[in-house]
Amino acid sequence: MTAPRVVSLVPSLTEAVAATAPELLVGATDWCSHPAGLAVRRIGGTKNPDVAAVIGLRPDLVIANEEENRAPDLDALRAAGLHVLVTEVRELSGAFRELDRVLVAGCGLARPAWLDAAEEAWAGVVPVGRYRAVIPIWRRPWMVLGRDTFAGDLLARLGVTNVYADHPERYPKTPLPELVGSGSDLVVLPDEPYAFGAGDGPEAFPGMPAALVDGRHLTWYGPSLVAAPAVLSGALRAAFR
Repeated sequence: MTAPRVVSLVPSLTEAVAATAPELLVGATDWCSHPAGLAVRRIGGTKNPDVAAVIGLRPDLVIANEEENRAPDLDALRAAGLHVLVTEVRELSGAFRELDRVLVAGCGLARPAWLDAAEEAWAGVVPVGRYRAVIPIWRRPWMVLGRDTFAGDLLARLGVTNVYADHPERYPKTPLPELVGSGSDLVVLPDEPYAFGAGDGPEAFPGMPAALVDGRHLTWYGPSLVAAPAVLSGALRAAFR
């Protein structure tokens, strides 16, 4: 049986396929930064892929995500006769199910050892503490994690309660004074999608401990999930030193 040709429109899924069977990948987005040195055709961004270029690669499978990719682009790929597998990830258990679906059912691969290792790592996770937090993902304007998010679920498993977890929107725009006055014990600042860092973010929350976290370990679902419990726990502990 000929190995399938795969185009990935999602950085997390690109890394997942590349860590399991890199020879399958023939195309990926400009934002697919892991693994380093991935030598495949770049087909634009997650929100603005070059549809014609994807079609020209003649993939057997295009892997996408309902949140990261736009429906009109996916519809155009389907209309060209391509098989498009769309994932939906809102929490950790769903991420494990979708990764299995992409790799085993979609790509015809054996279940990879790293996926079992990731499940084991999270099954044994111990909360760092019990904190109420705001989790900005953007500034100018300020936006935070709201309800029903993968990153929020990871943090909850580590003992961090998102104060906006019950907000009707998933990524609400929220004025900074409201965030500062939310009664939070902590602000969690990932370095993606906005590149928060030591000099860009914590100063907006005077007197509040700030956890600077690696966005890949907080928001990506793939091989990074193996190390994510230790990496995120370390960042949370560092905020209170």
